[in-house]
Amino acid sequence: MSSEFTYADVRPSAVPLTADDAVRIERAALAVARDHEGGSLHDAALLHAVELAAAALPAPVRRALISFRDKGNEGGCLLLTGLPVGTLPPTPDRSEDEPHWSRVPVATIAQLMVMSVLGRSISYSDEKSGRLVQDVCPKRGAERRQENSGSVLLELHTEDGFHPNPPHFLSLICLRADHEETAATVAGGIGDVLPLLDTETVEALRRPEFRTGFSSSFVQDGSTGVLTPPMPVLSGGDDCPDLRVDFHTTTATTAQARAALRRLEQAMLNSLRGLVLLPGDLIVLDNRRAVHGRSDFTPRYDGQDRWLRRSFVVTDLRPVSGHLGRGRRHNPVTPGRVRHPARTVAERVPADAIGA
Repeated sequence: MSSEFTYADVRPSAVPLTADDAVRIERAALAVARDHEGGSLHDAALLHAVELAAAALPAPVRRALISFRDKGNEGGCLLLTGLPVGTLPPTPDRSEDEPHWSRVPVATIAQLMVMSVLGRSISYSDEKSGRLVQDVCPKRGAERRQENSGSVLLELHTEDGFHPNPPHFLSLICLRADHEETAATVAGGIGDVLPLLDTETVEALRRPEFRTGFSSSFVQDGSTGVLTPPMPVLSGGDDCPDLRVDFHTTTATTAQARAALRRLEQAMLNSLRGLVLLPGDLIVLDNRRAVHGRSDFTPRYDGQDRWLRRSFVVTDLRPVSGHLGRGRRHNPVTPGRVRHPARTVAERVPADAIGA
């Protein structure tokens, strides 16, 4: 695959915030941070304060978020511009240097305020120590990884598509762009793609003939080659079905399924929307209806590299309440024991079988 994506720019359709909006949001974020200084983002009182503080978001922004939450859109993404990010420390290039949320309070709370309109914040204990807001920046030695710590092209995927309870929405807020401002974040919505697929392809994508690899952080020994049980790529309603796929790790178990997966990927590549995120940009992705990815870039490890922060929400905590540990952390999953919608267990397969 090329190191670049071709996409339609979503910036012209962005929901902008004014300078006055940003000042009000920053004040509200700092007030929450001050009232909960030293606390965990997982504290219920802090998260409830964030929801109340979301009243500082201007009405057009809240209206756009509510519409996106309830109706979605064809491309599966929504862009806000002009959010405040506050004063920033250097971009961390090692996991152990990722800052406590209180060192980036404005961006952290502002992002959670936006996400609180869409649902309830959640994280995963297996990933980034269960942090509710996570740093997405290049890490030394991880350049070629197909994870957010890498800097090579990140192939199109739904977030945590291997997980029994993946997030419904995710957001990425930009604190710093890459030096050359070439790292494009892209999304492909099933609403855009479905009209491009023939009936035979759609029917094949709805059959449980696809398996997706677990991210290494969700496997106890960090190894690869652990796949979900066979599941469909498309499920749900005919007009705008739910989507679950990772074009780097999803494999098909039949010839028809392989052909359908190739056609879906090509249709996605032909229908991408995206942009180079700049400081104060926040993109929201509907994880049930869109894949996303990122073009490659070259980090310098000089403290000024590309730095995004990511957060997840689910629309309702009740279905996952039995899986939550402290706060909003989803308990670890054991791939060999976890049950997926297909009601069979994940299993380890030989590395050379992946992609077969």
